[in-house]
Amino acid sequence: MLGTDTPTMILPNRRLKLDTLVRLRWLAVAGQSVTLLVVHLGLGYPFPVGLAFALVALSAWLNIFLKIHAPSTLRISESAATWQLSYDILQMSGLLFLTGGLGNPFAFLLLAPVMVSATALSARKTAVLGFLACVCASFLAMWHLPLPWPSDLDFKLPPVYSVGVWIALVSSLGFMAAYAFRVAEEARQLADALAATELVLAREQHLNALDGLATAAAHELGTPLATIYLAAKELGDEFQPDDARAEDVALIRSQAERCRQILKQLTSLSSDQDRTYQRMPMTQLIEEVIAPHRGFGVEISVKAAGQGPEPIGSRNAAIRYGLGNLVENAIDFARTAVEVQAVWDDTSVALTITDDGPGFSPDVLAKIGDPYVSERGAKSGRKDSGGGLGLGFFIAKTLLERTGAKIFLQNQSPPARGAQIRVSWPRDVIETASKIDERRVSAHIDHV
Repeated sequence: MLGTDTPTMILPNRRLKLDTLVRLRWLAVAGQSVTLLVVHLGLGYPFPVGLAFALVALSAWLNIFLKIHAPSTLRISESAATWQLSYDILQMSGLLFLTGGLGNPFAFLLLAPVMVSATALSARKTAVLGFLACVCASFLAMWHLPLPWPSDLDFKLPPVYSVGVWIALVSSLGFMAAYAFRVAEEARQLADALAATELVLAREQHLNALDGLATAAAHELGTPLATIYLAAKELGDEFQPDDARAEDVALIRSQAERCRQILKQLTSLSSDQDRTYQRMPMTQLIEEVIAPHRGFGVEISVKAAGQGPEPIGSRNAAIRYGLGNLVENAIDFARTAVEVQAVWDDTSVALTITDDGPGFSPDVLAKIGDPYVSERGAKSGRKDSGGGLGLGFFIAKTLLERTGAKIFLQNQSPPARGAQIRVSWPRDVIETASKIDERRVSAHIDHV
């Protein structure tokens, strides 16, 4: 049937923690301070000690500033991490400039910030930092103050040796950065695959448990709903058509019938008969989904357009139930209107559900689709709508993903208001009945 545009699973962000960079910089400050003290006080070698300690103090003040103005658990963006690591390269280059350039045995510490980037940042950011380190190394190879040495001796490196040190530094930088990045990337990919697998298995296990509960609920609720329906039908015959009570009884009867239909869907989500017979075009599917939700004070408009003939898929209860739940959620939070728009082309089919309600709260937007997470962070103003536990949305999302759909959720761009849910499928999945109910964990992982 129609495929959904399920949002690919969002894995935990792998950005660096600010505290990690701060701790590494404190380690550098301590090491630099001890080295300068040993060279100045222990060995008595002359060098611009005031400027050198000023550079060390600058790193210390930067750490203090970051600790005061940002929490330790903050994960910074790649750009912010790149700027901080760039500062570390420049600060080390400044110390090397004051203490002999590439002739200083600590010159290879220029590699450290690039190694940190290779293990935590993208290849592009690592290349930028590597280029900066190469520029600094080239500058230090030609311009620097004398290496700290006993004042009665004049220590100078032969030009050939200086060139050799520069080549060794640049070569080590390129090789070690590439090696560290490759190893770290493989570890990240493995961690992502394991996390994705665990997430999918957990969601499937939870849904399977809910499947059993749904079947039991359908069985237990079937008898009392039938009783309510029959009682409402008999009461309806006792009132005149113009009696106000007749309208209330008719409403009770229609809602009881709707409950019976919902329970019937829950017990037939995997029915062979349901997915084998009765093919329907997309517009008919949309009408079937939204029909039970009309007449609740919210205007529902439908738009359908696309390239080529309208997609025709097999009737599938999982898709009808999933889309119906999304539409019902939009109606619950809409102020006045909900729009359902279908578009298609030769390769894909997409369905967009938009409401004019308060939209998704930013703090729960990334968690929507997990069980026991409220779907909206703001109240809609309707007494009968609340945040809920998110189970309905979780079930709808998982059922739609099982059909090969992807789901994307977002708030409309200002000045528009409200939430927008986009469900998309590959067109061949919708039009090929045999692909609708495939359930493959690998298919979910491929989307990660």
